[in-house]
Amino acid sequence: MNHSKSILKMAVLAMLVALGVVISPILRFEGMCPMAHFINIVCSVLLGPWYSLLSATLIGIIRMVLMGIPPLALTGAVFGAFLSGVFYRASKGNILFAVLGEIIGTGLIGAIVSYPVMTYLWGRDGLSWLFYVPSFTCGTLIGGSIAFVFLKKLSKAGVLADFQNRLMSKSYNDNSGIVGNAASIAALGVICFLVIEILTDIFEIQSPVWSYLSWGALVFFIAAALLYFITKKAKKAVEK
Repeated sequence: MNHSKSILKMAVLAMLVALGVVISPILRFEGMCPMAHFINIVCSVLLGPWYSLLSATLIGIIRMVLMGIPPLALTGAVFGAFLSGVFYRASKGNILFAVLGEIIGTGLIGAIVSYPVMTYLWGRDGLSWLFYVPSFTCGTLIGGSIAFVFLKKLSKAGVLADFQNRLMSKSYNDNSGIVGNAASIAALGVICFLVIEILTDIFEIQSPVWSYLSWGALVFFIAAALLYFITKKAKKAVEK
């Protein structure tokens, strides 16, 4: 029985790797590959951090060999893939934390690691330590949003937990608390704020519009977090 489940897990891993290679060109340009982050998060939730790390590594290598993609295919995927799975399990099944792990792992860690790799190994000039942070983070926000909606739909349909059980993965039955979700939404605002501020600093943009935009994004997400918290609390009180 365990042998057959292990084979099933390998089959799902192979399918995700193949799917990741095929859909990675969608919305892609150098430094941003949203669909790769979608696959990372889905794999993290279904199979766990180590399988997600393996999946991201295989997809990156295949893309580099067959498509001529630079090492960004690896540096922009492996850290987020692993942290997504770690955050998901540490939060006991909060899908938003899986997305947040991908954003931090790719948008910050992966982006910073990409600088020495692209500069000293790939010979790219004119880069800085924070050069890839805006594009990496934007890519994770797009791919992460798609993954969040997709996994939430599976969870509400009762399919996600069934998949996890069949794959011998940890199942949490969408254990995403109101406070945790609200905090995650607010954290997205902080990330957007930092991305816009870094972007304006890198390109030396002097227009005050960008400053308003960064603060506006922060306020918007914090307000959305508060609205979510109040609405869910009120709904829970009515149900009781």
